[in-house]
Amino acid sequence: MFPQHPPAAQPAAGMAPQASPLLRNLNPEQLAAVTLPAGHALILAGAGSGKTRVLTTRIAWLLQNGLATPGGILAVTFTNKAAKEMLTRLSALLPINVRGMWIGTFHGLCNRLLRAHHKLANLPQAFQILDTQDQLSAIKRLMKQFNVDDERFPPKQVQWFIAGAKEDGRRPGDVEGGNEDDRKKIELYQLYEEQCQREGVVDFGELMLRSYELLRDNDAIRAHYQRRFRHILVDEFQDTNRLQYAWLKQLAGPESSVLAVGDDDQSIYAFRGARVGNMADFVREFNVAHQIKLEQNYRSFGNILDAANELIGHNSSRLGKSLRTEQGAGEPVRVYESTSDLGEAQWMVEEIRNLVRGGRGAGPSQAAPAAPGGGAAHEAASAGAEGYEKREIAILYRSNAQSRVIETALFNAAVPYRVYGGLRFFERAEIKHALAYLRLLENPHDDTSFLRVANFPARGIGARTLEQLQDAARKAGASLHDAVAGIPGKAGANLAGFVAMIDVMREQTKGLPLREIIEVVNDASGLVEHYRHEREGADRIENLHELVNAAESFVTQEGFGRDAVALPVDELRGEPPHGDELAQSPASQGIDPARPLLDEPLAPDAQTGETLSPLAAFLTHAALEAGDNQAQAGQDAVQLMTVHSAKGLEFDCVFIGGLEEGLFPHQNAMSDRDGLEEERRLMYVAITRARKRLYLSHAQTRLLHGQMRYSVPSRFYDELPEGALKWITPRHGGFGAYAPDSIATGAGTTGAGGPFGKYSSPFASFSNVVRGTPPVAQKAAPSHGLRAGLQVFHAKFGEGTVLSIEGMGDDARAQVNFARHGVKWLALSVAKLTVVE
Repeated sequence: MFPQHPPAAQPAAGMAPQASPLLRNLNPEQLAAVTLPAGHALILAGAGSGKTRVLTTRIAWLLQNGLATPGGILAVTFTNKAAKEMLTRLSALLPINVRGMWIGTFHGLCNRLLRAHHKLANLPQAFQILDTQDQLSAIKRLMKQFNVDDERFPPKQVQWFIAGAKEDGRRPGDVEGGNEDDRKKIELYQLYEEQCQREGVVDFGELMLRSYELLRDNDAIRAHYQRRFRHILVDEFQDTNRLQYAWLKQLAGPESSVLAVGDDDQSIYAFRGARVGNMADFVREFNVAHQIKLEQNYRSFGNILDAANELIGHNSSRLGKSLRTEQGAGEPVRVYESTSDLGEAQWMVEEIRNLVRGGRGAGPSQAAPAAPGGGAAHEAASAGAEGYEKREIAILYRSNAQSRVIETALFNAAVPYRVYGGLRFFERAEIKHALAYLRLLENPHDDTSFLRVANFPARGIGARTLEQLQDAARKAGASLHDAVAGIPGKAGANLAGFVAMIDVMREQTKGLPLREIIEVVNDASGLVEHYRHEREGADRIENLHELVNAAESFVTQEGFGRDAVALPVDELRGEPPHGDELAQSPASQGIDPARPLLDEPLAPDAQTGETLSPLAAFLTHAALEAGDNQAQAGQDAVQLMTVHSAKGLEFDCVFIGGLEEGLFPHQNAMSDRDGLEEERRLMYVAITRARKRLYLSHAQTRLLHGQMRYSVPSRFYDELPEGALKWITPRHGGFGAYAPDSIATGAGTTGAGGPFGKYSSPFASFSNVVRGTPPVAQKAAPSHGLRAGLQVFHAKFGEGTVLSIEGMGDDARAQVNFARHGVKWLALSVAKLTVVE
């Protein structure tokens, strides 16, 4: 327990708090936090409440009033960006040199401490820091040296084990080995420590742990820093882990004042080791006398805050606060229910277009009352006339895999976008690996794909073996695949094993539809099993499953049958497998249906150039999608990101998609209370990113592992205040009854409510889809209303211009020039085209 605090320090004589220019424009709670007397304090800072301003003004106030020296303040943040912002603001407030101040991240300050006392820390003066990738390389080198089976003990899993032990403050001798595998990992941890010590290097976890041990084990050093740092300020306290909290306790002395600033409602990093319980422990262990709540929000309108407050109120383990604003209620929170995930993405795109054109979205718009002195409400009114900038519109999703459908919709509509803090779907490493395997099925002589996955997952084919293979292929003028036979010894055997695996997969996938081919490849290649052992591999596995969904959507939109065999078209001549007809619709490919099929391979059609098999066509589609389609630097673009990545950001308009049970809240968190409460905090963070407009949406059906599944709306809807919501679609209506045809069906002009809206029994229709029997396509009305020169929209190809129309009734087809996909012939009974006004 910490000693009693000294008497409260007071400002310099004659300096009333309100008289200081530093304190102008602070609200009462902010003023109280900035001018707190000496002693430990907890500041509960709600989203958008100005906590960074409070922290920097507190430091400036302490310095200006002689209550602290620049060297006597320790301020800890979680990111270099936040530390730099704090230093910049401090320089603007006071004429002091901030370069020598102890303001930085946990790792940065620990590095500084160890550099100053490297001998006591048993480190060389010029020790080097390993980043995450360097650490992984060091572990791989160690495992190779000691002949450790990297299939039984994947290097990333060992890295995860070591990092977790260090975050808990445990050395190898402190870790309990429950089974043989754990004991082996502890042995590797010990060997890794010895290797790092020998080489004079430390990883990020070691920076923190060794700095803690330096303070814990050296009374003189600990006492020196406790006397020096009379004021310790910690930002984002809710994100601290056990070791970081223990480190802070070592630095807090009898005369120290610790000011912890955080928001337990925004603790969303438990998967990284963050412990929201540290806030309650701090209050108890430090005998915190001062707790101040910053509840006035300067970011969002009232309806958004009401939704956030009501939602988070359902969490039981919280310190409690309620955000408020003086900016008025603003726009209602709009809620949209779509028949499918494709329809949801299409609706988002259309709504974004409306917002950019004139600031008015779907449904009646409600003007926000003017805020005092202008402010956000005034800006909202002006945005209604001029439209929003794309960079001020964000689409948030719980899982990375959700971005694929949204990206496709934005790309087809030519709406520039940027994936914040991540890669576009087809640029992600796990997707590129899976596509490389698929390309080898289609073309075993694809050397680029061969090199990419020959040793991924690891199968004993090293860089030297691949160099030897490339030399042999170059001399023989052959592909890498064909040159494998010429490689002798163990290297040749490993390469032959890889080629045999590809051959076996090719045999296994013959006669299968595209989605099943990808499922086989994901499993047989070892990709899923490999990522299962990674610390954050669950996201990568979800992306691999989403690739199956991408294939399912592709074959449907391109006019292939849902269960079309993914073989080249010329292999389907004569007697087709299973007695089916030609899998590709001749009309959708611009081929005359009356023309007899030729015995020789079909040449690409002169007008469409599309006679590819489903697999080849999908690989072409993936390559085009992975092209340079993301917005360029400085270009006005819609922002896409996960909710975790959105922490600390804010936007005028925010869309939160996929609000369905099992998706948000995520299925992995629904089995225990703590997990569900973290999901609720994640939703709270998502809601509070919005300044002016907030949209919530979910889909009745969503592709999962290539199969259409019913979705149940998220329980979070029931935890939101009805008075703050505006349902764009009727709440809890019949299946398929709400979405406009052009949205629900992708771009159709017929039907009522999407792919199942016309069926008398939607559940029966759905069961047909699950069993793999596609419902009969609804034919377009003969009077399609199209003519040459019209602008039309297609769910897959985006906007285009009709060049010509031929045929009548069900045989009618249109030639359309699409800006991004070129000229295509489309059968109007299959393709759904919407006229663009």
